[in-house]
Amino acid sequence: MIVDSGLQHMADQMSEQSQTTMSHMAVGTGTNAEAASQTALQMESARVVLTSKTRSDKKVVYVGDFAAGVGTGALTEVGLLNAASAGVLLSRIVFPVKNKGPSDTLKIIIEHTYARG
Repeated sequence: MIVDSGLQHMADQMSEQSQTTMSHMAVGTGTNAEAASQTALQMESARVVLTSKTRSDKKVVYVGDFAAGVGTGALTEVGLLNAASAGVLLSRIVFPVKNKGPSDTLKIIIEHTYARG
């Protein structure tokens, strides 16, 4: 879900405001459903710089790689943000538990496709 702060961020980008672009992906253990009013993950456990961010036609693909020892635990949420700490939350996704052990690596790919409703 693109949250309210994410929509505001997109409007700022369209009007050439000085918002920093999305640069980080965070994972956590929160299980509350996505809600438009959220401004952060429920229980963030790790945040990494995006490995890549690409746009093709009406789609933006964000990739985050969590190395061994980073973001371990029973992960259930992911978000896109524009800072190494705090920052603007663009979107939050809740998913079934993905157990990441200390020696596991994890690649998360988030695709935002913009279309008429």
